[in-house]
Amino acid sequence: MTAVGSMAVVVLAAAFAQPANAENLLQLYESARAYDATWQSAKAQYDANLFRAEQAKAALLPTAGLSAGVTRSNFDSTVPSIDRSFGTQSATISASQPLFRPANVATWEQGKRQVELAQAVLSTASQDLIIRVSQAYFDVLAAGDTLAFVRAQKSAVGEQLASAKRNFEVGTSTITDTREAQARFDLVIAQEIAAENDLRVKKLALDSLVGKPDVKPDPLVLPVNVPGPVPPDVNVWVQQGEESSPAIQQAKTAVEIAQLETQKAKAGHLPTLDLTASYNITRNPSGNVSVPTGTRSNNGAIGLALNVPLFAGFSTQNRIRETLSLEEKAQADLEGIRRAIAQATRTAFFGLVSGQGQVKALEAAEASSQSALEANRLGYQVGVRINIDVLNSQSQLFQTKRDLAQARYNVLLGHLRLRQANGTLLPEDLARLNTLVAPAR
Repeated sequence: MTAVGSMAVVVLAAAFAQPANAENLLQLYESARAYDATWQSAKAQYDANLFRAEQAKAALLPTAGLSAGVTRSNFDSTVPSIDRSFGTQSATISASQPLFRPANVATWEQGKRQVELAQAVLSTASQDLIIRVSQAYFDVLAAGDTLAFVRAQKSAVGEQLASAKRNFEVGTSTITDTREAQARFDLVIAQEIAAENDLRVKKLALDSLVGKPDVKPDPLVLPVNVPGPVPPDVNVWVQQGEESSPAIQQAKTAVEIAQLETQKAKAGHLPTLDLTASYNITRNPSGNVSVPTGTRSNNGAIGLALNVPLFAGFSTQNRIRETLSLEEKAQADLEGIRRAIAQATRTAFFGLVSGQGQVKALEAAEASSQSALEANRLGYQVGVRINIDVLNSQSQLFQTKRDLAQARYNVLLGHLRLRQANGTLLPEDLARLNTLVAPAR
């Protein structure tokens, strides 16, 4: 077999050896939508709210009913002497159409607002699911990076320990160097055990969220170049939150529903008018008290039913006062949510900007730590540095690498949390993050 052929076999074998369940962020989000119990509960509640809103329309539509009955009567009289038993069969169909019922109209308008409220609640649940999936996704990647860095540090400390033992054996270093290296090696072993367990726990959390076993999230493509918030003006983000935040939309809808509730309460002073119609059939197959032969009567009626409230023990007046107070409460809640959303948006915005600055600083620190480690290794070889200097430089380098990896994930999550804070987070934002990840190998 030629060298090219051998290389092709190796490549194909590696391709088939790749985990079949490696998925990117958007794919895992779609899996979570189909599996996550919290999301399914929110979706079912949304559907229920839609049907509840449709029920309000029934108060404006006609109603009809059919009733029927069969009775058996026995009449016994001494003066005059009558002893008769007879049966009665009856059936009535009735219908009613509201013509003027202001409270029913307000209820119908509230039903339409309930649809808007249900949509806002579902949007909030969708954004929460995006954040939970993204958090679990990056938690797995961060835990995997930590484990990789700890193992790399263990390898480096192991080499330093072997070097210290060799130098002690030939008499060029003291036993102190060996013991320091051994202590650092034992510490890294403990860190490795903790990192392995943390990765295991983070994987289980992601698996339980998306409903798949042993999920392998695609890692980031390095170097990561994540742009800053666009637009770069925090006030624009706050303004977008005022227009798009589901929490603010819920509060606005709650105000409108409270105002309609006040209209319903005021309608208690107004008359109501309904169109009514009925048709009744009554049969006495064996007669009745006064007629010994079978009878049948048909009775049809159509008319208007007017109801004018006069006095209800001040119930209506107090109901109006109650709804006005609840309306004020809804307005205050709306203002409070506006302020909270604005504060959360500003916090997320400046946190994202700070995170990007931290990434740049840690990238510079990583390069400096690498240079410091190389300098300390060279100094140790020529005798101007001791073993502990090299060990400390190694610890600083790998700690910086861990901090840098975590800071990158925090920045990516920061973009999502900023959009969640002002209510503009969509699944399409995950698609944009997918451009920063590569299929797992």
